Amino acid sequence: MAKPALGRGLGALLGGDSIASPPSPAPPLTAAPAAAPDLRERVQQAPLQRIHPCPFQPRKEFSPETLRELADSIKEQGIVQPLIVRERDGRLELIAGERRWRAAQLAGLAQVPVIVRQADDRAVLELALIENLQRENLNAIEEAQGYTQLIEQFRLTQEEVAVKVGKSRAAVANALRLLKLAPAIQNHIREGRLSVGHAKVVLGLASTPLQLVAADCILKEGLNVRQTEALVARLQARETGTASKTAAHPDSPQDPHAADIEDRLRQRLGTKVHLRYLQGKGALEISFFSDAELERLLEILGVKVE
Repeated sequence: MAKPALGRGLGALLGGDSIASPPSPAPPLTAAPAAAPDLRERVQQAPLQRIHPCPFQPRKEFSPETLRELADSIKEQGIVQPLIVRERDGRLELIAGERRWRAAQLAGLAQVPVIVRQADDRAVLELALIENLQRENLNAIEEAQGYTQLIEQFRLTQEEVAVKVGKSRAAVANALRLLKLAPAIQNHIREGRLSVGHAKVVLGLASTPLQLVAADCILKEGLNVRQTEALVARLQARETGTASKTAAHPDSPQDPHAADIEDRLRQRLGTKVHLRYLQGKGALEISFFSDAELERLLEILGVKVE
């Protein structure tokens, strides 16, 4: 008995007659009017020039090589999965599928398949985040920035963000911690030179100069995460030891000009610098924590090692 009902359902979906004629006459059309289909959710063709990227797109990096490969595939097979868009100020704004949209431009398409959907700004950001996270398209920094946008712009808690994107609260919290790193280190993560594992270890260092020192050593010496843990432990011990020594034997109040020079040297060299100065005499101490770090400092200072 279920087959005729299934046949009628398929016929309604496809816009044709049912496969088998019912044993009794069909009821009048006026007895049970069919609901109007939601045309906004159907796949339709849209001019490519009418579609624009969305400002809430969390993904910022698109590999030119993979875009070209996708464009070549689109030339051969077309776009298999429609783009998701919303109507915005007389144009279509992307919700999901920016990579396909970019590749379609490279392929020279005039039209692309789209599904038009109603969505507010928060829903757009959530959908874009979820799509990219499921496809593992976002780097760790883009992911963290997307979470931050949900929290700051739409006033969600970390727990609410975790529920929205299907992650644990701990995973969201750990991702957000990456944004506490110096911009230079964030760029290393974004471009794949440092892993998230490296970054989590470097976050154990309290000061930005030491974090930069650690990142530089990791890159120059090709340290793995375990070796990075040992490096950070040495840096922490050195930092703690210096702080204890200073507390036990405080120097005389530092001259404001000397303090300014010390701070500028610290920023220029990217490491700990201590300048002792009193009546035209004193000493300058520049800290380094590996051979690679020493070579970097000597290069900055213009000293050639024979």
